[in-house]
Amino acid sequence: MKNTFDLMTTVEYGGCSAKLPAAELEKLLAGLPVLKDSRLIIGSDSHDDASVWKINEDTALISTTDFFPPVCSDPYEFGQIAAANSLSDIYAMGGTALTALNLVMFPSSQIPMEILRKILEGGADKCIEAGVVLTGGHTIDDYPPKYGLAVTGTVHPERIISNSAAVTDDILILTKALGTGVIMAGRRIGEASDTDYQSALESMKQLNRWAAEIMQEYEISCATDITGFSLLGHGMQLAKESGVCLNIDSYALPILPGTLELLDYGCIPGAAFKNLSYVEDNVSFGCSLDYNLKMLAADAQTSGGILLCVKEKNAESILMKLREHYPAAIVIGRVIPHTDGGPYVSFN
Repeated sequence: MKNTFDLMTTVEYGGCSAKLPAAELEKLLAGLPVLKDSRLIIGSDSHDDASVWKINEDTALISTTDFFPPVCSDPYEFGQIAAANSLSDIYAMGGTALTALNLVMFPSSQIPMEILRKILEGGADKCIEAGVVLTGGHTIDDYPPKYGLAVTGTVHPERIISNSAAVTDDILILTKALGTGVIMAGRRIGEASDTDYQSALESMKQLNRWAAEIMQEYEISCATDITGFSLLGHGMQLAKESGVCLNIDSYALPILPGTLELLDYGCIPGAAFKNLSYVEDNVSFGCSLDYNLKMLAADAQTSGGILLCVKEKNAESILMKLREHYPAAIVIGRVIPHTDGGPYVSFN
């Protein structure tokens, strides 16, 4: 039977747009007690995509979790997108995802339980596609509904792809088109076309698994996935952790169909302004920069692509391989030196 309940009616901010503001989180987390252990290779003291714990000389565990309110209307597609997004942090670090646990918050008295069944089916099918064993989970009664996964993966300790290893003259490649936050906001107000909406859904449902495999094949050392803090926010974090500056060409950005038209119409999600506030002291904007492209770069992405820092000699061959799975993959800029007091992202 066709689903008749629209999950988007339950939220104002769905998907990764529902994240707390990054600047507020940084203040909140500062100074919290943390148990130190030499086996923790990457932990909460960086802005990396997941934590990494060394088991032995050949194996390290990657741990991550993610969940959010509905980002789309259909419960099955919501489950697929939430699962793909949760798995993405493992892939951004070059890992292999192994197991996952469901994280479920659902209002059993307000929404039919068959809707939850569809959400879980979507998540389970995406895990099967990823070769990940879904081993259980946890549920609570809560409104609005939220869904995601806690994921465990592995990586060789010497092949971890972090967000702190970019070097000057690396080429920046982005694997997926931007605009999911704008398209979903446009859908909520009835302005995004069915075709553009479906294009955004397909992008969000796509796994970053193949990007991880290609990064390992070329021994890439630095990358991050682009999600709720936007291209500017995640790019700034990568640049600060690496001690470099990202020089991004705004006109090179891959863009989901219909996004610029919605931005021109004034459909700008609130999360984009929060992201701009977060990066404003560390990003320089070109004098002639198109305002719509500025807001696009600040748009909170759900299950977005991977931003790779690759050696120039390998950029063309990496791009060709990426495009076998991610047709929108494109070079968007270059890593340049960071100067004292200068920006960490130059967006022109």
